[in-house]
Amino acid sequence: MQISTFLSEPLILMLLCGIVGLLVGSFLNVVIYRLPIMMEREWRRDCREFLELEVEDNNEVFNLTLPLSRCPNCKTAIKPYQNIPVISYVFLKGKCAECKQPISLRYPLIEAFTGLCSVIVAYHFDYSIALAFALLLTWSLIALSFIDIDQQILPDDIVLPLVWLGLLMSLFNIYTDSANSIIGAAAGYMSLWTVYHVFKLITGKEGMGYGDFKLLALFGAWLGWQFLPIIVLLSSLVGAVIGISMVIFGDRDHNVPIPFGPYLAAAGWLALLWGNDINNLYLVTTGLQH
Repeated sequence: MQISTFLSEPLILMLLCGIVGLLVGSFLNVVIYRLPIMMEREWRRDCREFLELEVEDNNEVFNLTLPLSRCPNCKTAIKPYQNIPVISYVFLKGKCAECKQPISLRYPLIEAFTGLCSVIVAYHFDYSIALAFALLLTWSLIALSFIDIDQQILPDDIVLPLVWLGLLMSLFNIYTDSANSIIGAAAGYMSLWTVYHVFKLITGKEGMGYGDFKLLALFGAWLGWQFLPIIVLLSSLVGAVIGISMVIFGDRDHNVPIPFGPYLAAAGWLALLWGNDINNLYLVTTGLQH
């Protein structure tokens, strides 16, 4: 069997995407932890400059690549063979090799989840340019979701480049055409912007953040305005069910805000893969299509 034929097999594609997804998942753990810290440091520096205060002298390099990964407890550097996605966690029995303190189960779960989502995307899109962009969006949505869960922010550093990328892709009709993409981006942002201000006018409270507007604009730019209603409906339903369940069964204070970004991200990802099927099912169920 020729190599080209071997690589063209769907199962091989799924396997390769799964492996890449595991590796990317390991990097996403770094992004989820470090990006909010990097943003906070930048905000503090900008505020001090604006107030004409002495800028803090901090020569420590802190970005997505440096310093190298280390144990948060004993600060021992993590060796490359101790940083293999999922496998290293199992091999180390979930503990630091040096101080034996437990390692959060969240790290391998994010790695495995990223790998699984990558396999699903590969199965759906097969060999195509749409697959490459869908993987990029999938990985970005995972990072955004966990950052929003932790910090209740959706970083512009991730969201805005994807909005522009969606608009540019529409020139080549990868997921939708330019007219639907432009209308989708504008409608996605303005719809939640309107809901936000109406809710604030009535209750005096902020029901969501501006990052949510931009995230829905992202999906409008990528998929077109036609998918916005089903994304909003799915995210609202899931968010309401989980939110109410957390209040009733989890003793969560109903005054504590629940991040909406992960629900939007999940609904948008489902629309990316099965949007047409979901829309058709909805239309048939509601009697709008026979």
